[in-house]
Amino acid sequence: MNELAPICLFTYNRIEETIQTVSALKKNYLAKESDLIIFSDGHKDESTKKKVTEIRNYLKTVTGFKTVKIKESEINKGLANSIIHGVSEVIYKYGKTIVLEDDLITTPNFLNFMNQALDFYKDDDTIQSINGFSLKINNPENIYFHKRTFPWGWATWKNVWSQRLFDKDYIQNKITDNPKLLKKFNKICGNDMASMLQDSMSGVNSSWYVRWVFNHFSNNKYSVYPTLSKVVNIGFMYESTHCNGINTYISELDNKFNMSFTFVKLKELDKDMNKEFLRYFKKSYKLFFRIGLLKNLYGRKLLINEIKRKFF
Repeated sequence: MNELAPICLFTYNRIEETIQTVSALKKNYLAKESDLIIFSDGHKDESTKKKVTEIRNYLKTVTGFKTVKIKESEINKGLANSIIHGVSEVIYKYGKTIVLEDDLITTPNFLNFMNQALDFYKDDDTIQSINGFSLKINNPENIYFHKRTFPWGWATWKNVWSQRLFDKDYIQNKITDNPKLLKKFNKICGNDMASMLQDSMSGVNSSWYVRWVFNHFSNNKYSVYPTLSKVVNIGFMYESTHCNGINTYISELDNKFNMSFTFVKLKELDKDMNKEFLRYFKKSYKLFFRIGLLKNLYGRKLLINEIKRKFF
């Protein structure tokens, strides 16, 4: 294996989730050989200052890695700017990086998979990123590929990364007066994409992720997925900024913990597997998943309250 990629971990004010994220990462087989660079975003106001201070006190105690560096922002950048600027800083220095947020639990072999995939695909101009998380689809292979990448534990290289990819003017010039392009974006990457991108352009959301997906799509690049997920997201709480409510993304977690992996060159998903993948992003699927889950777990009263909160 080549030199290991440094890990970028982005934190804000969620102490319990951050502790769990770091604890799981420390249990990775390659943790002691990996450099960990933690970006701590600044507080928004006095109400979040105490939590950010608590996070930073905890981060100063983190050990179990080759090196640990903490970068504290004096201002609140927000998740999008934190990731864009933080990843840029690290990737321009090291040439590659693995990226995590503060609500992701990784399997012990997560770093093995990510580093081996980074090595295998580093010169493959069809691949733009590597994913640690995976949606559950009926795939007989160990990995699969898609133009829609995912933000829950991912990695990339310097040669395919640029802050310009996230520039709103750059993207707006591509999509202005081009409804066919947006329609194709939805068809290929999921029917939530075009509206999410347009909301990002208008400032309704601050998503860096949808711009990253759009870059994969518009440049005809792919992301690599493990069939068995190496990541679990624990961030779906009502008070979370970017994830709230119920996680509708089903995955099958890797409990084999293999330390070596076999990779292959790009193979497009067949129609049935692609249909399985894209169904996760349909509004109808998400609605019926939530209703079914709420019926099973919480009963009629909570179901009614959830529907009221979400839709009224």
